[in-house]
Formats: sequence, structure tokens, C-alpha cells
Amino acid sequence: MRENEMAVFGVSAQEEELYRHFLRNPGTTADDIHLLLHDSPEHARRCLRRLRDMGLLQWVDGCDDSVVSPVDPEVALTRLMDARMHELHQELMRVTRSRHVVDGLRAEQATRSYADPGIEQLENLSEIRDRIDDLAFFARDEILAVEPYRKLSPENIARSRPLDLRCLRRGVRIRNVVVRDVLDDPATSDYLRELVAHGAEIRVSESTSERLLVYDRATALVPLDPANTSRGALLARRSGLVANIIALFEKIWDASEDFEKADGGSRGCGLSEMERRVLVAMCTVGKDEADARELGVSVRTYRRHVAELLQTLGAGNRAHAALLARERGWI
Repeated sequence: MRENEMAVFGVSAQEEELYRHFLRNPGTTADDIHLLLHDSPEHARRCLRRLRDMGLLQWVDGCDDSVVSPVDPEVALTRLMDARMHELHQELMRVTRSRHVVDGLRAEQATRSYADPGIEQLENLSEIRDRIDDLAFFARDEILAVEPYRKLSPENIARSRPLDLRCLRRGVRIRNVVVRDVLDDPATSDYLRELVAHGAEIRVSESTSERLLVYDRATALVPLDPANTSRGALLARRSGLVANIIALFEKIWDASEDFEKADGGSRGCGLSEMERRVLVAMCTVGKDEADARELGVSVRTYRRHVAELLQTLGAGNRAHAALLARERGWI
């Protein structure tokens, strides 16, 4: 028996073998079909009924109950695919709504570092990062953030990008306030432009020392010491406290300037002509030697430009760099 290619649609190997048999022999009788399966007649009848219920087989009108015709594969599998996609969508919705399971499991922990059930103290940076990943994954409506960093390292950008873009693709609204110094760092400002292009709302503050995150207007995360986040953070779920943190965010948001306006409305990459030519060349499938010769530089110089561009883009390899450069309109 061949590989069960239709298993993804919930069709067993024997049922697939029957369907393929009738595709090869449409309008033939189902008598003795159990011999094909090397199984009992009753089991064969169950397989036929299930194939009929799934819309893969139909009995021919005007004939006795034993004459079977297959439904066209494109029609049948499109129907099964739609049903399967609906099932997967429902399953995904159940998963994203399962935040209460995490909360319930945490409640089972024997030790607590805090007495107030509405406030949790996170002790170290690793724990804070894990909880941020957790909250971002389960966010459904909105994420508010004030982040006074001056620049992001390539590692931080690589860590944050998939989480942020995933939220934006799911329709989560992101409102973020950053400080003006980020505009002076090409990699950080390019990353923020990328988020804006995907729907994030970002504003620039002249100066703020506040640092806060709010998820779905129900959970807030603030550091114990804004100047040193490694000292720990407080996670608040008490409605009154969260409301006050949201009010602080809105005050900072209203006093800040739109990112694109602060950025001068420019989406230019700030590359030199040589860097732009190297970027175009490295996004092709040509060899470094040929590209360097075309540009009139040594292979060593060409590869140095490539390494610098990978760092500027925050890309792990040339294919990733090509994708990011096209997203940002650099090429």
C-alpha cells in the first residue's frame, strides 16, 4: 500500500486506497471490494460509508447500491481542505485563548515571592524576558510600551522582530514611545520604520525615563528600577493600578511626536553609492569574485562591504538581507 498522502485530511490509508481505486475505475461495483483491502466485508462497507460522508464517493443514480463513482478530486479535496482549515483555525483560537491555563498552573506553585495576588515580583532579567514573550504571545487586542533605550543591539532586534511582527499580523495594535536618540542609530531606526510599515504606531519623546509595558489593558509590567532593569520588575493585574499606569502612558503618548514626522518623513537608507551597488550585487546569485570585478573593487573590500551591510540591516545572512532591504525600499 502506498504512502497515506491524504492523512492530513483525516483519510486513512485504506480509505485512500479505495478512493484511488474508484478514480481508476469510476462507475464500477463495490461488490467484493473487501478483497482489495484484505479485510472483512463489514469493514469495507464502513470505509465506503465514511468516504461518502466526507464527499469523496457517491452512489450512481438509477443503479443498485453497489455502483460507486468518485467525486472529482479538485472539488472533493477543496471541500476537505476548507473544513480542515476551519478546524485548525478553531484550534488556534482555543490556544490563543488559553492564557487562563497558564495562570491556573502558576497558582499551583507552592512558593510565592509576593503576598498580593494582583502583583507579582519578577526577580531577574531572564524571568522578565520570558514573561514578556509569554504576554506578547497571548496578547489579543493592544500592547502599550514606553521604552527609553538609545539603541538596540542586533541580538535584541533579532529577538524582538518575530514577536512584534507576529502580533501585528494577528491584528494586535502596538503603540510604542521611544526616545529621540534612537533616530541616530541606523539599525534601530530602520527596525522601527519596519514596524511602522507593518502597522505599528510609534511616537518619539524628547526625553523620558519611564519604562512600562501594558498588555490588553489588563496586565502591566514596570521595572523596580527604570535605570537598571536587571534588578527585577513588578507585574500588576490589579485594575486600579493598571489604570494608573495606562493614564501615565497616555500622558507620555500625547506629549510625544509621531515617529515619521520626527524622522523627517524620510525612508531613505543613508547608504553611499558604493554601498547601494554592493547591496544590489549581494542580493543576486553571482559569485563574490565576479561582483567585485563588476564594481571595480577587490574581493576583500567587497566582502567587507557585505559584512557591514549585514550588520546595518541586522540580517543573519545574505538572503535575509535581501528580504529586509526590499521591505525597506532600499533596492
